[in-house]
Amino acid sequence: MSDPVIAQTSPYRVDLEEGEKYAYCTCGLSDKHPFCNGAHKEAGEFKPNVFIAEKTETVGLCGCKRTGNEPRCDGTHKSL
Repeated sequence: MSDPVIAQTSPYRVDLEEGEKYAYCTCGLSDKHPFCNGAHKEAGEFKPNVFIAEKTETVGLCGCKRTGNEPRCDGTHKSL
């Protein structure tokens, strides 16, 4: 598997809490999108994008797994 699976062709709207750690799914195989559930272990070449929220806010996290601003959506899904 060289390209991640497109989970959906729109962003996931999620509420992030300042200081909390999140693991964004990069492979597209998770059943807990947009977050990782460990399914990448089957694909072998993917690792979650672990980040700490800088502030409490609602954001759009990429659903197509093609963003250039991971984990945030940059609109790439519009060209798929």
